[in-house]
Amino acid sequence: MDSLGLQAKPLQLNTADAGFEAAFAARLHWSADTDAAIEQRVADILADVQKRGDAAVLEYTQRFDGLQAADVKALEITQAELQAALDCLPAVQREALQAAAARVRLYHEAQKKASGESWSYRDEDGTLLGQKVTPLDRVGIYVPGGKAAYPSSVLMNAIPAHVAGVQEIIMVVPTPAGVRNPLVLAAACVAGVSRAFTVGGAQAVAALAYGTANIPKVDKITGPGNAYVASAKKRVFGTVGIDMIAGPSEILVLADGSTPAEWVAMDLFSQAEHDELAQSILLCPDAAYIAEVQAAIGRLLPEMPRREIIAKSLNDRGALILTRNMEEACAISNRIAPEHLEVSSRDPHRWEPLLRHAGAIFMGAFTSESLGDYCAGPNHVLPTSGTARFSSPLGVYDFQKRSSLIEVSEAGAQTLGRIAAELAYGEGLQAHARAAELRLNPVPPMRDTQ
Repeated sequence: MDSLGLQAKPLQLNTADAGFEAAFAARLHWSADTDAAIEQRVADILADVQKRGDAAVLEYTQRFDGLQAADVKALEITQAELQAALDCLPAVQREALQAAAARVRLYHEAQKKASGESWSYRDEDGTLLGQKVTPLDRVGIYVPGGKAAYPSSVLMNAIPAHVAGVQEIIMVVPTPAGVRNPLVLAAACVAGVSRAFTVGGAQAVAALAYGTANIPKVDKITGPGNAYVASAKKRVFGTVGIDMIAGPSEILVLADGSTPAEWVAMDLFSQAEHDELAQSILLCPDAAYIAEVQAAIGRLLPEMPRREIIAKSLNDRGALILTRNMEEACAISNRIAPEHLEVSSRDPHRWEPLLRHAGAIFMGAFTSESLGDYCAGPNHVLPTSGTARFSSPLGVYDFQKRSSLIEVSEAGAQTLGRIAAELAYGEGLQAHARAAELRLNPVPPMRDTQ
C-alpha cells in the first residue's frame, strides 16, 4: 500500500462494556525485558571497555558509528567548537535555543530554592540536627543521536545539573559517520557542558561509569537511549548512579470535548511519531467527540512526514476510550500513571486534584505536550511505563545528595545515651551500648588538642 494510503485506527474501547478490563490491560501491556542477545552483547562491551579503556571505546565507535579516529582525544569536541556551533546558527534558531534554555534554567533555579538548600535546628538541650545538601562532583549526560538529534535533551539534562552546582558535566553523543549536529553542539555551549565526546551506545555508558585514559569517570549518568544504552545503565548502576530506565514515550489526553479535535489528534501524533512502541491514549466521556478525533486522525495523517511510524504506533498501541464521565477518566489515568498527561478541558483545575500519578500534567487546551518538551521550563525527562506511581521528573535533586548533620550536646548525650544503650543491649550490640554510656555523667575532662 502507498504510504499516503496508510490508515491509523486506534483501538476503541468503552468502559461500560463487559470486556473492557481485559482489552484495556492487553493494550497497556509492554514488556521492559531486554532481549537476551542485547543483554549479552552489552555485558561484553562493558567488560571490554573496563579492561581496555580508550582502545575498546575507539574500536566500538568505529564499528557501530562508522567514525574513524586516530585516538579518543580526536573524539572530544572542544569548547571552541561548541561556541562556534552556537555562533553559526541562524539568528532565529539561536534565539529560540537561548530562550528555551533561559526558561529551563529559571524553572530549575526555583526548584533548587524550594527543596535544595541545607537546613538545621537546635533542640532544647542544644543538640544540632539538620541536613547538608551538596552537588555531585561530576556527572555524565547521554544525548541520543542515532535516528535524530535532540538538542532539547542537552538542555534538560545539563541545565539542572549546572543549577545544582555540579562542577563537571561530561556529554556523550553518538555521531554516525562523524556527522555532528550543530544545534546539539550549540545547546551544549548554552547549557554549560564541560566536556563532550562523540561516543555513543553501551561503550559510552561504560566509559562514563568506569573511566578511561581520556573520558573521566562520573558519579551519575542521566539521559535516554536505545535498548543497548538502557541495558548498560542498568548494569552499571551501583558503580555510578543513574536517573531512570526509560521506556517508550507515552501521552494520555483527558478531554471533555471542548478542544478542537484536530488539536487533540495532533497531540496524539506528537508521541506516536517518536517510535512504533510509543503509546497515545484518549479518555473522553463524549462518543461523538471521539468520532471527531478519529476523523481528524484520518485527515491529518497523510500530511505527516513520519506517518508510517505514527500509523503503526496508533494501530498497535493507541486507544480511544469512552468513559462514563470525567471522574472515571481521572481514575483510569491514575491506573495508567502516564509519562505525559494532558487535561484538555474548559476547567482543568477542576480535575487536577483527582490526578495523583503522572510524570507531567499539562492543563488546558493551549498547553500542548510539545511545549513542555522544548521550552515551557519543567524537565522533559519523565518516568514512563507506569513508574510515575513512584518516581519523579529529572530535576535539580537528581544532581544533589544529602548528608545528615548531628551534633549532640553534653546535655543531650545524657538523654540520648540512655535510650541508645537500652536499645543496643536489646540488639546484642554491646560496643554500641558502651560507646553511648561512656558519654554519660560523670564525663572526664575533654583532652586539650591545642
